[in-house]
Amino acid sequence: MTVQPADGLSPAAAFPDPSHDQWQSLVEGVLRKSGKEVSGSAAEEALSTTLEDGLTTRPLYTAHDSSPDTGFPGFAPFTRGSRPEGNAAGGWDVRQRHAHTDPARLNEAVLGDLENGATSLWLTVGGPTGVPAEALTRALDGVYLDLAPIALDAPTDVEAAATALLRLYEERGVPRSEARGTLGVDPLGHEARTGTEADLTTAVRWARECEERYPELRAIAVDALPYHEAGGSAAEELGLSLATAVAYLRALTGAGMSVEAACGQMEFRYAATADQFLTIAKLRAARRLWARVAEASGAPGAGAQRQHAVTSPVMMTRRDPWVNMLRCTLATLGAGVGGADCVTVLPFDHALGMPDAFARRIARNTSTILMEESHLARVIDPAGGSWYVERLTDELATAAWAFFQETERAGRLPAALRSGMVAERLAATWAARSAELARRKEPVTGVSEFPQLTEVPVRREPAPDPYAGASGGLPRVRRDEAFEVLRARSDAHLAATGARPKVFIAALGPAAAHTARVSFAVNLFGAGGIEAVHDPVSVDADTAADALAASGARVACLCSSDALYAEQAEPVAGALRQAGAAQVFLAGRPGEHAGVDSYVFAGCDAVAVLTSVLDRMGVA
Repeated sequence: MTVQPADGLSPAAAFPDPSHDQWQSLVEGVLRKSGKEVSGSAAEEALSTTLEDGLTTRPLYTAHDSSPDTGFPGFAPFTRGSRPEGNAAGGWDVRQRHAHTDPARLNEAVLGDLENGATSLWLTVGGPTGVPAEALTRALDGVYLDLAPIALDAPTDVEAAATALLRLYEERGVPRSEARGTLGVDPLGHEARTGTEADLTTAVRWARECEERYPELRAIAVDALPYHEAGGSAAEELGLSLATAVAYLRALTGAGMSVEAACGQMEFRYAATADQFLTIAKLRAARRLWARVAEASGAPGAGAQRQHAVTSPVMMTRRDPWVNMLRCTLATLGAGVGGADCVTVLPFDHALGMPDAFARRIARNTSTILMEESHLARVIDPAGGSWYVERLTDELATAAWAFFQETERAGRLPAALRSGMVAERLAATWAARSAELARRKEPVTGVSEFPQLTEVPVRREPAPDPYAGASGGLPRVRRDEAFEVLRARSDAHLAATGARPKVFIAALGPAAAHTARVSFAVNLFGAGGIEAVHDPVSVDADTAADALAASGARVACLCSSDALYAEQAEPVAGALRQAGAAQVFLAGRPGEHAGVDSYVFAGCDAVAVLTSVLDRMGVA
């Protein structure tokens, strides 16, 4: 019997269910109008997007896109969440990161964060970037340690940091059952960053200490950020985190701990990027993968992974850093929907140095808005059932498992790190991605797209690098690094001469004919710190020479339609040459135009073009 809606309205009743073939036929028609003659599955492939790890996202997903059974939240394989209630009970843990060497300044900052929305602290202790371990008491003065979990990051001396924190718990009278957080012991992560060979006995000792005396305190951080920051893909990040955790699992169980106890000592840390769907899928896939390891180890119920998501340092830019707020918002949304237990939003000025109070405020409020105003945490596994997300989760998990097995075959993670296998694999991935960035196939707003050359740079107190003295380890990369080199050359030229290097935009014909390519050229050259001079609005063979002289530029770029290029490109290029232009570009598809040296177009290697222009201009 068909149940009718109570109000008698059935919005879809008059519409038959369309078939997949009908949809493909409509897609073919749209593509045909754009000049692409494709049919059948080729039409769908034309609208698909290729991702790293051999993954492809398609334009349409249906119920026929099958994926393994994801179970229920809080139950194996934990794809839908490590806890039955997810984050619905109280939202995710808002974990604020701090790296201050002065205990008084650190204390002021942590109290301000805890009073205004942060629920836990991630502290750098020891070394050139952290508070001294012996000053931890002063730094945490006034902090209720039974209410605010502490996560340690001790890049130089985890023994001293962990000992100081446990001593502080004892001095403050915090019951051992109420001490929560993580000691951050991660010798393999430290080896990945520094090249110093890992000693897993430290992890074993502190795991035993926590298991025996501090039931809510975890000893080990399985940190995947070193691999993400070295340019690794999502699957490589997952595969290497899995290899790290398995190495710790072997060490702990080999020392007599049960599988359940060993799993309970680990907290997993992943990067959350502005690709929200990939972040969602990555966190869900990570839980499924770890559940598979626990199952294979004979403890299927121990695979509930505790996840700490950190907004990606790789995506943070130094130019136009305000855009980082938007990137971090998307990353936090992905982390929350993906089911992260705690989230650290890096301040928007993270790439520039020590964040100020305003930046920390925006960082913690990003989580607050998403939870309290957008109600993101009120739904358990909000992505569950999405055909796209479920399929992407499955494909990402499969790719990550394959790389994990490859790492195991290479002698397990320590051997893979020391042989250079991991570094070579990540370097190849980053090289491929760098090519996409250079061609602006992966645009970076404010850097490779829509740069603001006149914006006053944001200045911050320099932040010491805890790994600056390391002689080995994996590199750390940023999406903006190639363009940052170009912009730095432009800045140096501005400081030395009082003006930026310039390019003259020689627009031909009316605005309707040249506006699109003028905008393209202005953005392209601006990405290299080269100021575009577009005055007058348009030129011809008679006026181009005077306009070039007035601009002060010695490089020019022709901008117009293909039809006008056929008529005017060669005489205008000749006039520019006679007026002293050292290099003449044309914005458009490469062709045969006398007087034109090179062509700039969508998909060209912008970094190579801009580097050659600055070289030609003599910009050091």
